[in-house]
Amino acid sequence: MNTILEKLTLYDYIIVIGYLVALLVIGLLSSRKKEEGAEHFLAGKSLGWYSIGFNMWATNVGPSMLLAFATVGYTTGIVAINFDWYAFVFLFLLAVVFAPRYLASNVRTLPEFMGNRYGSQTQTILAWYSLVKMLISWLSLGLFAGGFLVRQILGIPMWQSVIVLVALAGLFAYTGGLRTVAKINIFQMILLILVSALLTFLGLSKIGGIGALIDQTPDGYWSLIRPANDPDYPWYAIALGYPVAAVAFFCTDQAMVQSVLGAKSLEQGQLGVNFIAWLKILSLPLFILTGIICYILFPGLEDPALAYMTMVTNLFPTGLNGLVIVVLIAVLVGTIGSSLNSLSTVFTMDIYLKHINPDAVGKQITQVGRYTIIVGCLVAVLMAIAIDQIKGLNLFDVFQSILGFIAPPLAAVFLLAVLWKRTNKAAVNTLLTFGSVLSLGIGICYLWVFPKDQYDFWPHYLMLSFYLFVALVCIGIVVSLAVKPSKYELEHLDQQFITLEKPSKKVKWAWGILFVVMIALYILFK
Repeated sequence: MNTILEKLTLYDYIIVIGYLVALLVIGLLSSRKKEEGAEHFLAGKSLGWYSIGFNMWATNVGPSMLLAFATVGYTTGIVAINFDWYAFVFLFLLAVVFAPRYLASNVRTLPEFMGNRYGSQTQTILAWYSLVKMLISWLSLGLFAGGFLVRQILGIPMWQSVIVLVALAGLFAYTGGLRTVAKINIFQMILLILVSALLTFLGLSKIGGIGALIDQTPDGYWSLIRPANDPDYPWYAIALGYPVAAVAFFCTDQAMVQSVLGAKSLEQGQLGVNFIAWLKILSLPLFILTGIICYILFPGLEDPALAYMTMVTNLFPTGLNGLVIVVLIAVLVGTIGSSLNSLSTVFTMDIYLKHINPDAVGKQITQVGRYTIIVGCLVAVLMAIAIDQIKGLNLFDVFQSILGFIAPPLAAVFLLAVLWKRTNKAAVNTLLTFGSVLSLGIGICYLWVFPKDQYDFWPHYLMLSFYLFVALVCIGIVVSLAVKPSKYELEHLDQQFITLEKPSKKVKWAWGILFVVMIALYILFK
C-alpha cells in the first residue's frame, strides 16, 4: 500500500510546518508564567472546565485509540463504543465521589491522598505501582502505537518516529508543566475533531451517505448490546467487567485525574469531567465510523488493523495529506505530554520529596521533575523499540486485557478507602502488594503461559477482571475486620471524611442533561 509520504506536496509541508510553528508559539506563550515547586505540576490550580475536559480527552485519545477503534469498527461495528459511552457513569463517580475528596485534601498526587490516610508506606507502594503503570500503559505502549502509525503512513523507521514524537511531547511537559500541556491540548483536540470529521465526511460522500452506509453493513453492526453468546463482546462482560477498568482508569489514574487536581475550584473540576463525557460521544462519528466506512469501501483487508491507514492514504485529496500527519502528532503529543507530566509529578512528590530530599523547595523541585521527564522519554523510546521487536503479537487486542489485569487492585483499594471507613492500612497494603501479584500473575498466565487461543477454560478477560475485583474486595473486607487500625489511622480518619462541598446547580444540570442524552443513545442503538 502506498504511503502518504509519496503523495506529499508543497501544500502538505506548509500545513505541517505551520502546525508545528503554531504549537511552539502556544507552548512558549503559555510557559511564560513560570510556576515553581508543586505549582509547576498542577498549573497553579488555575484550570477551567474546558481546559480540564480537553486535557483529559487528549490524555485518553492516544494513537492506539485511532487504531483500535477503526479496527473494531471494521470487524464488529459500533459495539466497542461502549468503552467510551459507558464511561459516563464512572466519570460521574469521579466528579461527585472522588474529586470532592481529592480537592478537599489539597493533594498533588493520588499516592499522597492515600498516604494522608494510611501513612508513608502506603504512599510509597502506590507511587511505585503508579510509576510502573504509567511507563508501561501510557508511555511505552502509547508511543509504540504512535510510532506504528507513523511508520505505516510515512514509511519511516520506528526508532526515528518515536524519537521525534517523544521529543516534541517532552518539550512542552519539560518547559511549562501542566499549564503548557493543557493549553497545547485544547488546540490539538479541536484540530483532531475537525480533521477526523473531514475523514468521516469524505468516506460517507464516497459511499453515498448514511442511508447507503447502513444498507451495506452486516446485521448487528449498529447494535451496542450483543447477546450473551457473542464471543467478543457479550453484554454481561461489558456490564460487569468494564466498570473495574473504568474505575481504575478514570478515578484512580494520576495521568487522568491530574487535570482535576489542577482545577481552580471544585465546580470547575466537576464541569470539566462532565465535558470529557460529552466529548466521548464523538468517538462514534470520529473514530468507530472510520472503520465501518472502510469495511464498505475496502472489504477483505488482510489485517483489519490497517483500516485507519487505508482510509487516510486513499481518501485525503492531494494538498491535505499534511493534516493526517498533524493529527498523528496531536494525539501522540496529547497523550505522551500529559503522561510525562504525571510521571514527573508522582516521582518528585511521592518519592523524591518523601524519601530522598524532604527539604527541597521551589526550583529544586521543578528541576527534579524535569530530569524525570528526560529519563521517562529515554525509557519510553527504548521500551517502544523493544516492543517493536516482538513478533506474532496482536498488541492492540492485548492492550485492553492488560489494562483489565492492572485495574482490579486499584479499583478495590480506592473504592474501599473512599466508601468504607473501616478499611485499614493492613487491607490497603495487602491489596496493593499481594493483590497486584495475584492479578498480574493471572494476567501473565492468560496472555502468555496458557494463552486463551490454546486453552478454552478461560472466561472472557473482562469477566476475569471482574472476578479478581470481587475476590480482592472480599480480601480487603476480611483483613479490615480482622486487623485493628493503627494509631496513625485513627488520628487521620476524620481528615478523609470531612464535610464535603455539595455540587452546584450548574453541575447538577450539566450531569442531568448528560444522563438523559446517554440513556437516549443507548435506547436508539440497543
